[in-house]
Amino acid sequence: MRLSDYDYKLPKEYIAQYPCEKRDHSRLLVLHRKTGEIEHRYFYDIGDYLNFGDCLVINDSKVFAARLFGKKKPTGGKVEVFLLRQIEEFVWEALVNPGRKLPPGTEVQFEEGFGCEIGNRTDVGGRIIRFTPVENLSDLIDKYGRIPLPPYVSRDDEAVDRDRYQTVYASVKGAVAAPTAGFHFTPLLLDEIQEQGIKIARITLHPSLGTFRPVTVQDPRDHKMHSEYFSLSPVAADVINATINKGGRIIAVGTTSVRTLEKVAIRDNETERYKAKPMSGSTDLYIYPPYDYKLVDALITNFHLPKSTLLFLVSALAGREKILNAYEEAKRLKYRFFSYGDAMLII
Repeated sequence: MRLSDYDYKLPKEYIAQYPCEKRDHSRLLVLHRKTGEIEHRYFYDIGDYLNFGDCLVINDSKVFAARLFGKKKPTGGKVEVFLLRQIEEFVWEALVNPGRKLPPGTEVQFEEGFGCEIGNRTDVGGRIIRFTPVENLSDLIDKYGRIPLPPYVSRDDEAVDRDRYQTVYASVKGAVAAPTAGFHFTPLLLDEIQEQGIKIARITLHPSLGTFRPVTVQDPRDHKMHSEYFSLSPVAADVINATINKGGRIIAVGTTSVRTLEKVAIRDNETERYKAKPMSGSTDLYIYPPYDYKLVDALITNFHLPKSTLLFLVSALAGREKILNAYEEAKRLKYRFFSYGDAMLII
């Protein structure tokens, strides 16, 4: 396996900088992984490819306003604090900029009198920060923080991103990167899907900055994944397992749902099939070809960056050549790529 085998050229104008005006009006490329056949539809047609008794697995992770901008005390120099994860009530792991000019003990002041102290470095290059104790810290972060758009969106966050860099079913706060495959669903479309007799199961996986971490090793198998929090409830596991027992398909919405499903898959010795086990914790599951999928039958996803772990994951499902061929077809027809771009169904 070579990193160069998963490269492709993408002109900048193909990278979506804003969301589609209507969520479910994004384009949909359908890839039949057994034959390589490709169809071109719109996302509101997704129900045509779902069958009675199938189960959609969606990630209800909610992005929070993770980027805070403040001033260094006492000089007033500008400081960015990018929150990654909460450790204790007022203690977080974060990225800080400019890091070299912020030694441990540096105090940073934000709006409305709340601030933090910069602490030691972490194993992944972040810093431990301690907020000044306040009663409404979460509300202050939401009020003054900014949406953490991915680095290939070459603009500052705007009002539209508060709503659209989020799925309509997001409910569990904790992500600094959105599960973007779910952007295309509307409440009405979800209702119509359920009226077709399709179940919906919710999982949670909070995407971290590792989502955008480039792969730099020539052999992708040597790449190290960041761990991310996930959770599968007993209720969701029951829905998934009932679908499997009745012969329905498990259709993951997004690569985060895939990684959660494959993490919780256990073999049932009685039926010799895999089923989902309720659990929560952290996962650094890394999926690349060849990989034997245990629970996932189909995938709704977006178009991914060249030489990325997400491109490896979809290639493990459909095959590298079929995926790259589909990407070239998408480029030919001017699909929009990445987080705010168009969708792909792999069945």
